[in-house]
Amino acid sequence: MKSEDMRKRMKPTMEERDGDAGYGMGMEIVQKQENDTSIVASEEMELNITGILEKIENFTQMISELLESGKTTFKELSNEFEERLITIHKEQIDKWQEEIKELRLLDASNEEASAILHNARFLLQNPTIDA
Repeated sequence: MKSEDMRKRMKPTMEERDGDAGYGMGMEIVQKQENDTSIVASEEMELNITGILEKIENFTQMISELLESGKTTFKELSNEFEERLITIHKEQIDKWQEEIKELRLLDASNEEASAILHNARFLLQNPTIDA
């Protein structure tokens, strides 16, 4: 209620406005100054907003570049990791294949030795066949 009374008191009556010809001009100047102030504030706000939008754009660009860089780095690491795993696999397979080859050679040698021993046993058990 008090604020309405204040507004009513500040608001000139029709008689006061008519009686004071300069009053209307004074109100227009005050309103123009208020508009100019709000325009200046708006321009300042627009500059601030523009600055923030530029920060957003720069930050977004930086994040995009970091993502691309990260993707490239991970792709390179992934390729190196894959190549290294393939190399380790190949080396292990080669090692086991060499072990298989050695086992087959050992087996063949054992078979040959077994055959010679078998023949020697046979000859020792049957000495009359040689004579």
